[in-house]
Amino acid sequence: MPSNKQLFLQHLGQTSPAPLGIEIERAQGIYMYDKSGKEYIDLVSGVSVSNLGHHHTVIIDAIKEQVDKYMHLMVYGEIVQAPQVKFAKLLCENLPTGLDSVYLVNSGSEAIEGAMKLAKRLSGRSQIISCKNAYHGGTHGALSIMGAETFKTAFRPLLPDTMLIEFNNFDDINKITEQTACFFIEPIQGEGGIISPKEGYLQAIRKRCDETGTLLIFDEIQTGFGRTGELFAFQQYNVVPDIMCIAKAMGGGMPIGGFVTSLEKMKALTYDPVLGHITTFGGHPVSSAAAYAHLKFLIDNPQTYKDADRKADIFYKKLINHPMVKEIRKDGFFMAIDLGDGEKTSKMADLLLKNGIVTDLFLFNKTAFRISPPLPMTDEEIIKSSETILECLNLL
Repeated sequence: MPSNKQLFLQHLGQTSPAPLGIEIERAQGIYMYDKSGKEYIDLVSGVSVSNLGHHHTVIIDAIKEQVDKYMHLMVYGEIVQAPQVKFAKLLCENLPTGLDSVYLVNSGSEAIEGAMKLAKRLSGRSQIISCKNAYHGGTHGALSIMGAETFKTAFRPLLPDTMLIEFNNFDDINKITEQTACFFIEPIQGEGGIISPKEGYLQAIRKRCDETGTLLIFDEIQTGFGRTGELFAFQQYNVVPDIMCIAKAMGGGMPIGGFVTSLEKMKALTYDPVLGHITTFGGHPVSSAAAYAHLKFLIDNPQTYKDADRKADIFYKKLINHPMVKEIRKDGFFMAIDLGDGEKTSKMADLLLKNGIVTDLFLFNKTAFRISPPLPMTDEEIIKSSETILECLNLL
């Protein structure tokens, strides 16, 4: 009888020649457990998804309650569904004026695709600008504005009239012109290795977009829902986008995404043509119920994310003085431990996994590994994890 791992490799489409391959039987909080009972500490929150940790009671209870009422009813946007309405209302109440309408989809890539279409529809322009080393998703449109050629070459031709500029380069901002429909940017670059904006950079982007009539779109897919110490990263920089894309942590572990803008702008998808954007499963009621429960918990318990900087500092102080660590970059509980050597970093990830810690390498920064744990991680768990990381660093 073939094992689940053998069947996994035989019947499931793979993303790399060497997946992690561990078989998890259950998960709770920051921990995952394989079939033998071995404990793994999840230091990446399922890659920015499980911000409250695994199997959080608030999320599980909301899912169970909604499943007992109804699941899929009709294509998105046709029937009033309470979980969608409750979530949308709560989200928009906690966002600035101008971000008061959310279109619910299934994933971050779909949120990017919808935002691209809306920007073209609103502006009547075709050019889309994004940043080098940016990651916005793997679908054709999102791939077209990805900031690394390595992932794009095999799938060309992609969307025409796209341009990449340097993140944090003030001179490059002038490449945004009256021909630019929209400018996509992660307020903090994730796959680039946790690169924060320089002082005044996002403000300068906002000013240039206003001058040229360009829509400013923030990709908060990784940074949203408390990861950086605020509900959304833009709030700590006091720059409000025209459109914001969200997903990953949004559903507390359930698949859901969305793009948010003003009600007036969103109405452009309802005419010329009608059904300007459409999705079957977007805003699935069970995912929406989980998203509402997750957001409500964060709003009612703000210390969950307000404590992100303090907790990250514990990691920082424990690791920064090790001779193998060349730099630590952080923005809230969003961290990159840079070893300055890609081969050592890859070996480090393997060592960590063998020693019960799940981390992740960055797509566009091969010399660093990621630490972005569940937000409720305790000080004691941080110290325990740091000590294991130090032991593995000593083995390099």
